[in-house]
Amino acid sequence: MRKIDDSLGTYRKLAVEGRQVGYFSLDALEAQGYGRISRFPVSIRVLLESVLRNSGNGSISEHHVVAAAGWTPEGGGVVEVPFMLSRVVLQDFTGVPAVVDLAAMRDACRERGGDPDLINPRVRCDLVVDHSLQVDEYGTPGALKRNLELEFRRNLERYGFLKWGQKNLEKFHVVPPGTGIVHQVNLEHLSPVV
Repeated sequence: MRKIDDSLGTYRKLAVEGRQVGYFSLDALEAQGYGRISRFPVSIRVLLESVLRNSGNGSISEHHVVAAAGWTPEGGGVVEVPFMLSRVVLQDFTGVPAVVDLAAMRDACRERGGDPDLINPRVRCDLVVDHSLQVDEYGTPGALKRNLELEFRRNLERYGFLKWGQKNLEKFHVVPPGTGIVHQVNLEHLSPVV
């Protein structure tokens, strides 16, 4: 776990079910005179919270926080502000090729004498298998079970590869078919909330 940079004095703790949860407070930043942050559009507040939370990580600095907090509806120049995701949700059509790319990079790293374990997602990644499924049977009590059996039989190599990814890539998790669509699974099971 990285050291928390609280150079702007915005890190707060909240008691939730008997444990302390840390967060960076946009209210505290606003109270220090960094603008009317509570009036910003949600998208700008999300960007600002990300920059504030990741400030001091080597690529994001206090300068970026000040730039994001200086947002106005009128604009006023171009300022690049890095955005660091806290997690990624993938569905199978785009997620499987991403895992293939990571596997290829690990192979290339190994071939050049490097440590392939250094090739990993930097943030949590959840791949939900839901888009590439076929429906062979429907309207019967055993339809779901039968369709899943056929899915795993048809795509055994693919699921073996995803299992390899889940075992070898840090912060990578696969949600198997039959669990639900990516949006539902994300909202009901994956999204961390306080």
